[in-house]
Amino acid sequence: MLRKAVIVLAAIAACSTPSLAQFPFPLPLPPILPNPEGTPEDRANCESDVRRYCQAALPDNMRVLSCLQQNRQRLTPACRGVLVKYGQ
Repeated sequence: MLRKAVIVLAAIAACSTPSLAQFPFPLPLPPILPNPEGTPEDRANCESDVRRYCQAALPDNMRVLSCLQQNRQRLTPACRGVLVKYGQ
């Protein structure tokens, strides 16, 4: 009896697996992430601030971003606008 139950459960699992693997609707594509260096305008807006406050963090983009965040109050309004634009 136990053997029949195991066989029946295995058959049910084998038949249901392909249908569970297929989604009834297409998955949405992930949002496109912005270029980590920003647009040419973004780079131009922050270039002087990066040279002034974050030269030691170059060329590591994540360290530069962290430095800009730490020096937010000193940044030019244009560079602060770039940080706000990217949710930083």
